[in-house]
Amino acid sequence: MSIQIPGAKRSFLHPSSRSFVQQALFVVAGTLVLAVASKIAVPMVPVPITMQTFAVTMIGALYGWRLGSLTVLAWLGEAMMGLPVLAGTSTGLAPFVGPTAGYLIAFPLMVAMVGLLTEKGADGRRPVSAFLLHLAANVLCLALGWAWLAGVVGAQAAWIAGVAPFVIGAILKSALAAAALVAIRGRTAK
Repeated sequence: MSIQIPGAKRSFLHPSSRSFVQQALFVVAGTLVLAVASKIAVPMVPVPITMQTFAVTMIGALYGWRLGSLTVLAWLGEAMMGLPVLAGTSTGLAPFVGPTAGYLIAFPLMVAMVGLLTEKGADGRRPVSAFLLHLAANVLCLALGWAWLAGVVGAQAAWIAGVAPFVIGAILKSALAAAALVAIRGRTAK
């Protein structure tokens, strides 16, 4: 059994053309990558800078929107069950109702957006469009994170603590994602 996307270009790793078992292994591998990326962090309060958003957008580009979304939802499910897969030490439901909830809500939307648009051609063949796609996904994350955090600490404080420190990181991670996709595209084209 496999998940087919009629009329769509394939994602980088072509997971939709693989068996159910192979797709399940992709999901497990993706959740492990997300957990490791979450632990690569610069501690800040109330939201740390991590490589989570880089991993989320790359999974969307590499897996496609369906399997990528399933992977991110599985990872968030692991977090809800208490596994230490998110940044920091919070586990269980606390991160989903605390200051970081808006960012967590954004992750499935980010992966779906990047996956779908990568399948439509915004990939390593066009580095600028890949960069802009990943940057747009990061902006979506920051916007939803800001909106949630603004409800907790106020709009200005949310901007200062939850958006401004992350803008340069979002740009750098988007550039890194575009460069990685160009490299992957080059290797898979050979």
